[in-house]
Amino acid sequence: MAYDLEEQEKLDALRAWWDKYGTLCAIVIFVVVAGVAGWRGWQWYEGHRAGQAMGYFEALESAAGQRGDDAVARIKAASNTLRNDFSGSGYTSRGVLVAALALQERKDLDGAREQLEWLVKNKADPALAALARLRLAGVLLEQQQYDQALAQVSNAPAAFAGLYADRRGDILLAQGKPADAKSAWETALKELGPDPVAQIVQLKIDALGGA
Repeated sequence: MAYDLEEQEKLDALRAWWDKYGTLCAIVIFVVVAGVAGWRGWQWYEGHRAGQAMGYFEALESAAGQRGDDAVARIKAASNTLRNDFSGSGYTSRGVLVAALALQERKDLDGAREQLEWLVKNKADPALAALARLRLAGVLLEQQQYDQALAQVSNAPAAFAGLYADRRGDILLAQGKPADAKSAWETALKELGPDPVAQIVQLKIDALGGA
């Protein structure tokens, strides 16, 4: 009998505890389960998105290796999809650079410029944005937009100081300012150090002679 009374007391205590805390426990369990399910769902979604972005990047790379108007259309279409639907993906910044180079090689300078201007403005990846500014200056140089080109290679990031100075020299020479170009290239030499690009810069200085 004592045993039955003890068991009954435990059951009564459990019921009382459940009446007091049962609803709260159920809510906590639900929140935890929902949180885990939501996290796994988000991981799946992010993985799915990354896979889609990679697919468009690979399509862009494939089109960049082809020729003809159809290839240009595919390059632009893939880049537009990446920029509009996957702007935060690492594939997008790299894809825009691939698209810009492919379009520049095909002498579609306006198309290349539009790609690079987007990347400079987006600034998703600071290093790639700095590279985009350098390449944009090159496109603007080809378009003879010298002042705009110079603006792109001002305030150079430390890692790009030498390359920016080299491009600045190219622009200044195109403007008919050989002395200023030489000064910019000399700065580039100092910044580049043993970089192989320095040899090309030295050839530019040598070609100026006594300028």
